[in-house]
Amino acid sequence: MEGILHYIWHHRIFPPEELHTTDGRRLEVIDVGTHNLASGPDFFNAKVKIDGVMWAGNVEMHTQASDWFRHGHEKDEAYDNTILHVVAEDDAEAVTHSGSRPAQFVLRIPESILARYEELSRTMDYPRCHRLVREMEPMKVHAWMDALLVERLMQRSEAVLGRVALFCGDWERASFVTLARAFGFGLNGDAFELWAKHLPLQAAAKHRDHLEQVAAIFLGMAGLLERCPSVSDAPMLTQEVLQREWRFLSAKFQLSDVPAPQWRYMRTRPQNFPEVRVLQLARLFHEDKCSLHRFLELDGLSALSKGLRSCGITESTCRLLVINAVVPVLYAYGIQHRDEALKEKAISFLEGLPAEENYIMRQWRSCGLEVSSAADSQALIQLKREYCDRQGCLRCRFGQEFLSV
Repeated sequence: MEGILHYIWHHRIFPPEELHTTDGRRLEVIDVGTHNLASGPDFFNAKVKIDGVMWAGNVEMHTQASDWFRHGHEKDEAYDNTILHVVAEDDAEAVTHSGSRPAQFVLRIPESILARYEELSRTMDYPRCHRLVREMEPMKVHAWMDALLVERLMQRSEAVLGRVALFCGDWERASFVTLARAFGFGLNGDAFELWAKHLPLQAAAKHRDHLEQVAAIFLGMAGLLERCPSVSDAPMLTQEVLQREWRFLSAKFQLSDVPAPQWRYMRTRPQNFPEVRVLQLARLFHEDKCSLHRFLELDGLSALSKGLRSCGITESTCRLLVINAVVPVLYAYGIQHRDEALKEKAISFLEGLPAEENYIMRQWRSCGLEVSSAADSQALIQLKREYCDRQGCLRCRFGQEFLSV
């Protein structure tokens, strides 16, 4: 119910008659303020006139006015600048920590909006707004999809920038860890990230020209030497050779005993076994095909795909690595270095790739929504995870359109 109050206030869906506070004073809403999704008052920097006097400050909302006390706002200085308490039911008078009593206003919820919201809340269908989407104006659909894509890229960029901070500004290492995590393909993502964070890349770089030595470091640090797969085009990668190189290199660089990640094999196809993916990463590192400077200098998808596929991965696997690693790294780099062209380049990579095929895409296509590129599929994944799964219809433009019909 409180979410509906936020929606009505944010979109200024007020009754046509003159507004009044609970104590009878005339209320005029000048500026509803900025919606706050974090802790603190619900709307910042609002402006209202009460009996002709202008007030500027924050607005707090509750289903029942007594929720003010149930939430402990009377003890919190963050709510001292509340100029208006908006409620659905007036059953108490709010008092701030400083002792002031903000004006209170009962915001009536239109029956039509309440009925449509209850319809959205009741249905177990996905997506809940399926009957409306095919009727929406294409421009509105595309605008929301564009916003969702940027939102997803920003989220993924935060993870990359977090790794950059962890490695004290070392973009190359942060880029490698991001790529390694993507090589885990969900099931082993955490294990690959843990492994990559402990991997002595500088030591491996000193032996980059020798695949068997790079592979020995990569597999040895992963605890996977005993499971090394045979490779037809690299006959030097035998158990005996790798074990010998690992003994030499671990002693040379005094590699600490890092607990091997908990690799998962359940319901995993042989081509996705961790030792196979680790060896593919070793080959990319050996050929210098997975470094950030390589990604930055590539002009198009074809050159990028050619470089990544040199380690033996399939075209579909290559697409996933571009979506889940290369694009987030480029976008994050563009953010930190204020390079709009690089951010556009990252988006163009997504627009040049076909859409991912999964349950989410099939459901939206059944609603009549066009899903043609990875940019579209990434936007819809964001929509499902951050809005549909969290019942955030009131924050979603599709849901808002449904309520306003």
